[in-house]
Amino acid sequence: MPRKKRSVKREIKADSKYNSMIIAKLINCIMYQGRKSAAESIVYGALDFIDKKGKNSMDVFKTAIENIKPIMELKSRRIGGANYQIPVEVNTDRRQSLAIRWLINATRERKEKSMIERLALELLAAEQNQGGAIKKKEDTHKMAEANKAFAHYRW
Repeated sequence: MPRKKRSVKREIKADSKYNSMIIAKLINCIMYQGRKSAAESIVYGALDFIDKKGKNSMDVFKTAIENIKPIMELKSRRIGGANYQIPVEVNTDRRQSLAIRWLINATRERKEKSMIERLALELLAAEQNQGGAIKKKEDTHKMAEANKAFAHYRW
């Protein structure tokens, strides 16, 4: 964090196929070693896979991301020699980035053969409030609920 000025948030361009900022962020997060075309083929392939299942891929994607977004998270705070996990409400930008990160991690942990199939099935599961990303969100919310007693330490 800079001491004098606030850091400037960089704008990213919307993706070429769906003209969506969220899909562009997903592509950038999936990308390894600058191989953007490979990441694009994974994301677009997964959305085409959802279309072949007979569902609108953009509706499924938006619903899945909304279902994954966390409301509360824990922040560690040191008070009087002890560390407390304090529940804090999540900022909107951080909500989206956490949802994308959890979606990708849950996708990479799945057992299907191709990354396209894994991402598509994880999106379909998240739309139904199931899957690894939703489990991560629920675990975070349970921890925040359990540590509600420390909420008065919020700064």
